[in-house]
Amino acid sequence: MSVVDRLREHVEDNGTGMIYDLLFAVVWVAMVSFLFDFVFVDAPRWVFYMFMLAGIVAYFGFFFSLEQAKQQ
Repeated sequence: MSVVDRLREHVEDNGTGMIYDLLFAVVWVAMVSFLFDFVFVDAPRWVFYMFMLAGIVAYFGFFFSLEQAKQQ
C-alpha cells in the first residue's frame, strides 16, 4: 500500500473528525486573537499564551461533553 493510498484511507475514515478539529482550532485562535487585540489590549503576553493553551483543555472538554450528550 503506497503512502497516497494510506493517506486517502485515513482521510476517508476520519474526514469529518479532522474537519471538526480544524474548525475548533480556527475559531478558538480567532476568538483569543480578537479578545487580545481589542478587549485586553494592555494584558501581558504570557496571558495570551495561557489562553491559547487553554484551548487544549477547552477542546477536550467540549468534545467529551458532546459525546456525553449524544449518549443520553
